[in-house]
Amino acid sequence: MIKNSIKKIFIKLARILGYELIDQNKFNSPTLNKNLNDNLSVLNKKSIVLPMGEVKITKKIKSLEIIFRTNTNIEIWDQNKKRLFEKPKIEYAIKSIKSLAKSISHFKKLAPNIEINLKILEDNSSKDNLEKLKKICQEYEVNFEVISHDRDRFRKIIKPQKTDDTYSNLSSLLTSFFLAKSSEKDLIFFLEDDYIHFNELILELVSTYERVSSQLEKDIFICPADYPFLYSENEKTNLIIGSHRHWRTTNKTLCTFLTSKKFINKYWDNFYNNCLDRHDPFEKYLNLIYEKEVCISPVKSLSIHMTNINSSYGLSPFINYKSLWEENE
Repeated sequence: MIKNSIKKIFIKLARILGYELIDQNKFNSPTLNKNLNDNLSVLNKKSIVLPMGEVKITKKIKSLEIIFRTNTNIEIWDQNKKRLFEKPKIEYAIKSIKSLAKSISHFKKLAPNIEINLKILEDNSSKDNLEKLKKICQEYEVNFEVISHDRDRFRKIIKPQKTDDTYSNLSSLLTSFFLAKSSEKDLIFFLEDDYIHFNELILELVSTYERVSSQLEKDIFICPADYPFLYSENEKTNLIIGSHRHWRTTNKTLCTFLTSKKFINKYWDNFYNNCLDRHDPFEKYLNLIYEKEVCISPVKSLSIHMTNINSSYGLSPFINYKSLWEENE
């Protein structure tokens, strides 16, 4: 009894002082009342990864804006190839928004105080297709709004392109950047409609952003996909411990990525200039930012880019693609 009383006092004292205790014999944390296999971290407070210990969160996140660009009429932009499973584009968009909605719903159960808003930037989608996307968001009680892309808004700004689809892609991307610039949310997640996501996507993005940016004492960029091209070049990289997996540094992304509102403002010229013409690579001015700032991508992937199976910008390795596809029917 004396031993148990002393133990209880010690646990209370540890909690008061802000320390966490680990009982490796019983494989639990008495201060957290959790098994060591459970998530020991607390959003906006501390990130705990065994055996690395605790990171105090100084970069606290209160809100997230997701800008989802969609055009359900274009099969694969700028290509004649077919996607994995060779289905109509609307099926990929539906599975993309459904997997995203599921991830948001999962996150909200764990972090109800963090605000998440979804903006669907639609570009010439049919009314029927758009209703299908809206119905999914309503089903999962996602806070969303639909914004129609004005194709003529930037006609005098963006250089003439070989095809109207190329112009439209640049124009919708620039529109998404302007939406981010006017946002008051802490983080902005730019997302395209041909990615299917794992349930833990939003939780991992927010919690890893908090952990890594707090460690580095600076804002960062996060790419949610583990692209094949990351392994096709002999590129030096650093491995980083995130909240629930390893991450690697990278100096290239596509147009699906997350960053802070602060960085949108700081690198606005890069975001803006990237949309004035089709560059080689397409993300030229975004990639220039990564020469100055930290950008990381997950190992293994949180989002799968559903392109042609031979694309170096598509399917992530070591993923059960068919299972992920069927889970989002």
